[in-house]
Amino acid sequence: MSRENRPTLQRAKTEILWTHKVAETERLVKDRERASNWKRWGPFLSERQWSTVREDYSPDGTCWEYFPHDHARSRAYRWGEDGILGICDRQCRLCFSVALWNGQDPILKERLFGLTGSQGNHGEDVKECYYYLDSTPTHSYMKGLYKYPLSVFPYTELEEENRQRSIHEPEFELTDSGVFKDDNYCDVFATYAKKTPNDVMIKVTVANRSADPARVHVLPTLWYRNTWIWGCQHEGCTMKPKIKAVSDQEVICTHETLDKFHFYACPGPDGSTVPLLFTENETNSKRLWGVDQYTPYTKDAFHRYVINGEKDAVNPKRRGTKVTPLYVLDLEPHQEQSVYMRLVAESELGVADSAAMTADEIEDVIETRKQEADNFYDALLPKEFDADHRLVVRQAYAGLLWSKQFYHYVVEDWLEGDPGQPKPAESRLQGRNHDWRHLFNRDVVSMPDKWEYPWYACWDLAFHMIPFARIDPEFSKDQLLLFLREWYMHPNGQIPAYEFAFGDVNPPVHAWACWRVYKMTGKRGERDRLFLARAFQKLILNFNWWVNRKDPSGKNIFAGGFLGLDNIGVFDRSKPLPSGYDLEQADGTAWMAFFCVTMLNIALELALEDPVYEDMASKFFEHFVSIVGAMNAMADGQGLWNEEDGFYYDHLQEPSGRHVPIRIRSMVGLIPLFACLVLDDKTLQKLEGFKKRLHWFLKYKKHLAKHVTTGAMEGEDFFHLLAIPTENQLRRVLDYLLDENEFLSPYGIRSLSRVHKDKPFSLSCYIGGEDAAVHYTPGESNTYLFGGNSNWRGPVWLCVNYLLIESLERYHYFYGEKIRVECPKGSGKMKNLREVGLDIAERLGNIFLADSTGRRPCHGDDPLYRDDPHWKDLVLFYEYFHGDSGLGCGASHQTGWTALAARCLEKKVKK
Repeated sequence: MSRENRPTLQRAKTEILWTHKVAETERLVKDRERASNWKRWGPFLSERQWSTVREDYSPDGTCWEYFPHDHARSRAYRWGEDGILGICDRQCRLCFSVALWNGQDPILKERLFGLTGSQGNHGEDVKECYYYLDSTPTHSYMKGLYKYPLSVFPYTELEEENRQRSIHEPEFELTDSGVFKDDNYCDVFATYAKKTPNDVMIKVTVANRSADPARVHVLPTLWYRNTWIWGCQHEGCTMKPKIKAVSDQEVICTHETLDKFHFYACPGPDGSTVPLLFTENETNSKRLWGVDQYTPYTKDAFHRYVINGEKDAVNPKRRGTKVTPLYVLDLEPHQEQSVYMRLVAESELGVADSAAMTADEIEDVIETRKQEADNFYDALLPKEFDADHRLVVRQAYAGLLWSKQFYHYVVEDWLEGDPGQPKPAESRLQGRNHDWRHLFNRDVVSMPDKWEYPWYACWDLAFHMIPFARIDPEFSKDQLLLFLREWYMHPNGQIPAYEFAFGDVNPPVHAWACWRVYKMTGKRGERDRLFLARAFQKLILNFNWWVNRKDPSGKNIFAGGFLGLDNIGVFDRSKPLPSGYDLEQADGTAWMAFFCVTMLNIALELALEDPVYEDMASKFFEHFVSIVGAMNAMADGQGLWNEEDGFYYDHLQEPSGRHVPIRIRSMVGLIPLFACLVLDDKTLQKLEGFKKRLHWFLKYKKHLAKHVTTGAMEGEDFFHLLAIPTENQLRRVLDYLLDENEFLSPYGIRSLSRVHKDKPFSLSCYIGGEDAAVHYTPGESNTYLFGGNSNWRGPVWLCVNYLLIESLERYHYFYGEKIRVECPKGSGKMKNLREVGLDIAERLGNIFLADSTGRRPCHGDDPLYRDDPHWKDLVLFYEYFHGDSGLGCGASHQTGWTALAARCLEKKVKK
């Protein structure tokens, strides 16, 4: 549901984190209070709509093949739009992005190219070089960069070379193709600045990095998303929108649910008026399928006009649903030129009734907003940051903000088909997502990566909201509540996972994110309790779903499937085991303990003002202790803890009832450290009902009470530690954790112990019939298990590292100096657990910081990123990182959870 159609919610005042009265902070306040709609326009345009599940109407769910890149320029999308460094309104009705032509390419560069999951040797992968440089939370100022080769773009080479490479070889990237050799490319900067919420200044700068002259065609394109041919009833699309010229340089855009907008294109750098080209956002069915279309003016008209010379491809009547000014820039060596535009609501124009502005006037607005962006981050970032820290963190936040996307997917309509279109195959009604008919997505949502993952993933999003809470508290809370609303959450209580399988199971970290955002976005005593209470009520439903679906036997030992950890185990945990076998998951059980103890924490907080929550606190306390008891001492008396090894393992239960530990030292055995909470007597004294129940439990349930550790701290105050490992177990796990030959990498904690490099784990008599081995694989995956495009067999992942750091801080709060460990093992350096956490945070931060030679580990030894002045200050925030070198792997723009790097760097400077 869009903001325009959503009723205003009365909520408790949120304490803004900044005391500085800066302009961007004031805009956030006005937007939060609905006084000004500053977030109506933003980077909500996807970077890949083609080959998504939403656009797939095939009978067998083959989305990669059904809507390929070659169709994208000619075929109207049903559920969204895409473009390069583009913007749109919150409902993606009116869209803008930059198209380019270098005079060499066979197609107009309108969207980012990459390989689909079936084409890449490591799964789907964008094959472009682009960077998010800056953004404010309201998108009052934004800047991005696209590097455009001046030679022919190697579409065929990228596809063929990666097809020939095996899964054991690295990916062949655009930088490997030689197109950037001798600086034979242009840097294309897209800059946006809002004068008012509905008055957007646009600047496109093309910088020729080559030593030769270059001609570049720039087509800043404005268009309406096609909502009019499908026959849908919920888009406000009874009237087709239109764009028509009102002068040589200005058009007016009319839509029934959006204000009238004017788009003005300034003269070119030489002062000449540029031509405006018009067409319709309609499918070219003649090109795709040999079938005549009702209009000759189709989505690919600008491609046909510029590259093929088809002058009749565009509408001579200067109207349509898609328009572009055509700038032809002749650039001298090392020269740059800029073109300027303005997109403004008619209501903003007043009596002048013209959108015309000079380039200098637009530049003034841009410079003002840029300075305000600097002021905003100056007030936010630690004063201890040096220039490189600031550069990295600014780009981390920029990537987080640029990765917002309008996400539209009404599952019932998608399953049934649209009235104006052929009916989908019957197989669809029992296929993908058929049991999620209630799901109605039409919101701006934080994406993991708008090209590789242009769809939300619920556990990714929970991590996104931690850095988001630093820069935009209200957005972080709104996103977390959105996934708990009735049009998202399944009636059975499950939170949707991701569009390939909404019913899949991601780790239950939503409660943790709600709790952390609650604490981060207000001072003690002034926090948003209404937000916390609303979240808690729905989270109870989700908790019950987990208990009922993933622990059907009631043993408090949970399954859960792959749980976001892809190929972590010896076999594919996303698929059913053979009949008679069960997998008892150390991570699944630990995630549930983590969920349970977080719910206890929330209930205790709410109970301080409303005693009705004390009963719920008791429930979660007792349930947590039961899970810990089961995990540490199941029927075999040992549980998922292996006393011989001193580590937690998954267990395979055979038909005979025998439990076989799967002795892989992986993140599966570290996740039990996450579930810990310290209760202090000062808080318990305020909660009489909970305190009485707690004391009764400790007295009469001694077989479970032994899992609660009590100690005196800070004088006579008593603290209770709720945790899965005992002190001894914790020490033994830490012994592995801090060993550089096991988990401790120079760049954080590995997802699999390095010991498996020389000692791969093999499960004898593997139940699938063929033996499988788990090897330490520190970089890209070398197995197709669960898709093969991500790897949990050795790399460093920011998400779980961050949870580990927080857990160590909580353990330190309880144990203090009682636990001091050698970090790294064998170094002779003794540290308390808080210092250990800070050490890990520093290692994670170092992935992105430049060393004395200019090398950033995330970019490896690439000389472009080390030495070249036009590359060295650009940072990519990958999905995960090589366990030995810190090199970025997986999705290259996953500044969702990898934006946690900003939090790690902030912790580092506060050591």
